[in-house]
Amino acid sequence: MLGGAAGDDGDRVDSREMSRENRKRFRMIAIKRRDEARVVKTGKLLKVVALSVESVPMKRLAIFRFLLGVLFSCPFAAGAAGGDEPLPDSLKPWFAVPKAFEGQFGDFRSPLKFYDGREVKSDADWEARREEIRQRWHELMGPWPEIITEPELEIIETTHRENFTQHRVRFLWTPTEKTTGYLLIPDGDSDKPLPAVLTVYYEPETAIGLGNELRDFAYQLTKRGFVTLSIGTTEASAAKTYSLYWPSIEKTEVQPLSMLAYAAANAYHVLANRPEVDSARIGVTGHSFGGKWSMFASCLYDKFACAAWSDPGVVFDTRPSVNYWEPWYLGYHPKPWRARGLITEENPGRGLYLELLKEGRDLHELHALMAPRPFLVSGGSEDQPHRWQALNHSVAVNRLLGFENRVGMHNRPDHGPTPESNEVIYDFFTHFLKP
Repeated sequence: MLGGAAGDDGDRVDSREMSRENRKRFRMIAIKRRDEARVVKTGKLLKVVALSVESVPMKRLAIFRFLLGVLFSCPFAAGAAGGDEPLPDSLKPWFAVPKAFEGQFGDFRSPLKFYDGREVKSDADWEARREEIRQRWHELMGPWPEIITEPELEIIETTHRENFTQHRVRFLWTPTEKTTGYLLIPDGDSDKPLPAVLTVYYEPETAIGLGNELRDFAYQLTKRGFVTLSIGTTEASAAKTYSLYWPSIEKTEVQPLSMLAYAAANAYHVLANRPEVDSARIGVTGHSFGGKWSMFASCLYDKFACAAWSDPGVVFDTRPSVNYWEPWYLGYHPKPWRARGLITEENPGRGLYLELLKEGRDLHELHALMAPRPFLVSGGSEDQPHRWQALNHSVAVNRLLGFENRVGMHNRPDHGPTPESNEVIYDFFTHFLKP
């Protein structure tokens, strides 16, 4: 994290000594090499190329290690390639808070206050506060198993479609359970690693263009030059349990929605370990159920460089589709499960969800963990413009850190994606992930 990195001679570089402008200057795009580090700042003159650890003097080595630590482990430096470039005209309207909601924060507790009431006043304060939020939510939802950072990817079948190769693949997305998905790789002989996007849904076929055409995010992004990996909860969806249950559905120790985020973190490493992929430029997206899944994944796992969430219901609500109280999200309890639907006297809620409400918690705390990584809410019926009251808290965190244009929302009347709303998603990933 931002505490600094020590060299072999004990030299230490403290991130607090770096000004806000310096931190922004050093937000680079890192391309992994086995025996060298090659760091390139897109659109700037600063370049550090082919630095051998053995050849760097000790004090410079300490600084170099610090910068790499920032690049690979700190959300301050999580590099979206377009982060320093002006927003394109197609995105500008959606990253401007509507005048009707400027300065409105609703009844949400500010993430810029520690749980004991202290105010966050500096970058260092925010790092401590950010860790406090992250730890508390993991305590409440249950700790993840160890992330699988070196996954074994089995290619089951390979076909060529239009301008890309499609691999049907299998890998462990929990310590004991494999999933089947699709890895799509654009044609071309570029020696430069490509940006990538993970798509999540009820099953993996829809996103690759074998279902509803307006939910075909992986297919459309691959045609635009992204490597994509599409995954989904096929078996659980068929069984109407929808989610992942660890270690078992009979006795779950991690809230299912958090376990989905864990599976997405493992899928990140499937992409990151591919030679075609730039591991610093991996985003995640999904619609509805997949919107909730991609939101929790990107907020809880900061290796995702950016994210687009399509109409998940970004905060708790009593709308039927913003149903975080269900046992497959944040309301797990042993079977028999409560009847699906709204919480009523006749059909009361159970599990962690009720505790979260009692403590006054809401999902805007998780949104804040994204800062300064960009995110877009592709809002439909469940996320109308008034959600800016929650999103303004993330805007405030980004401004404390010296960043603008990191929080956006596009709105449409209905739940289903539209051609226009999808183009905004594709423009978002193109701007923030492509060099």
